[in-house]
Amino acid sequence: MTIQSINPANGTLIRSYSVMTWEETLQILEEVQKAFLSWRPTSFSDRSDKMNEVANVLLSRKEEFARLIAQEMGKPVGQGRSEIEKCASGCEFYAHNAQKFLQPESIPTEAAKSYVSFPPLGIILAIMPWNFPFWQVFRFAAPALMAGNAAVLKHASNVPGCALAIEEVFREAKIPEHLFRTLFINLPDVDKLIAHPLIKAVTLTGSTPAGKAVARKAGECLKKTVLELGGSDPYVIFSDADLDLAASVCASSRMVNGGQSCIAAKRFIVPRSIQKEFENKFVTKMKIWIGGDPLDDKTNLGPLARADLRDGLHKQVQESLKKGAKLLLGGTMDPGPGAYYQPTVLTNVKKGMPAYDEELFGPVASIIPVEDEPEAIRVANDTPFGLGAAVFTRDPKRGEETAQKELEAGSCFVNDFVRSDPRLPFGGIKESGYGRELGIFGIREFVNIKTVYVAKETKLENKASVSE
Repeated sequence: MTIQSINPANGTLIRSYSVMTWEETLQILEEVQKAFLSWRPTSFSDRSDKMNEVANVLLSRKEEFARLIAQEMGKPVGQGRSEIEKCASGCEFYAHNAQKFLQPESIPTEAAKSYVSFPPLGIILAIMPWNFPFWQVFRFAAPALMAGNAAVLKHASNVPGCALAIEEVFREAKIPEHLFRTLFINLPDVDKLIAHPLIKAVTLTGSTPAGKAVARKAGECLKKTVLELGGSDPYVIFSDADLDLAASVCASSRMVNGGQSCIAAKRFIVPRSIQKEFENKFVTKMKIWIGGDPLDDKTNLGPLARADLRDGLHKQVQESLKKGAKLLLGGTMDPGPGAYYQPTVLTNVKKGMPAYDEELFGPVASIIPVEDEPEAIRVANDTPFGLGAAVFTRDPKRGEETAQKELEAGSCFVNDFVRSDPRLPFGGIKESGYGRELGIFGIREFVNIKTVYVAKETKLENKASVSE
């Protein structure tokens, strides 16, 4: 069997890759385990030097990798360059902060010494998606390796070139050979891999059904998981919002990566009193995004990653229109080759429509009118997802209180679009998953939070036995 890399801009085959046998997979696991045992005792200083070199390799090959991303999943090269730069900054962040984040923490007790330490777990299995084919991997791998772990990657099947390139980056940076390996395996072998005793934990970024399947199998084996899953992020526009700012930020957030992002804005909740004004400004901003060749620097919107994804998105749009949504922009598939879909805006979206109930993974925005702001908060939280959310208002204090206390999501932003940042924890609640990546919380997900207790010295009475 083979894995095929298909260019979504024109449907042509880039390259085929052979699927590994289970015996080959087991051999790689043994090699990764040996690498872990040699990596575990290294100092943070040594790891830091190598992780900084990983960042250097990424930046030196930024153009090459941006073109690879464009060819395999359609991201415009300008956005691909930004993705590689973000990977490098994430590596540098953990190279600089890992030792501080994992420094043993002393806890006063009656003992001579008692503290918490954070030793690594071992081999971490990463199951990663195609939409940010480098960043999704590095935001896991940088903290995991800096903590002393090893990693194996099961990447999305449509970005095999990216998967191999990431492995090559670590090798070029002189990270010990086999500490990070890519696996080309079939889905039935994933369960076997999760159950293997050398795999100590699993991290997955992907769909909610995929996360549930991995959690189910890992749970059978009592293995730790971190899951970053789907999202249908609400952006609440209060009646006092700066609508020019809101329209611009909302359009940019909806269209990031062609709308193919779990953390992208998807539902725009607007009081009827400002609905028309917001719609006019928002549609104007959405028209700026025009599909084109992802290898052209002038392109800001590439194709969707696969034709079947475009077809599924179009079906969701058509079903929503049949149920009463109104089309303000787009709603059609571009003619010709490639998995292109026009920027689309739906309004009068209501519960019971795919545009309300489901995640739309592409350049489609759903405007949901409400009577007032209390209803806006209720609608924002009326979703099985809980990854990100945002609120727009000219009153920052009010916005902060709404973000902190009322919106149900793992990341809540005020007057800005939700995004991941190496310095801040990132993850969701409800069906958007659990656990956190990035920040201090991310690096502590895949360590043993170990209590060490050293008793005070005591003098034991030396009772000599008496023999008669």
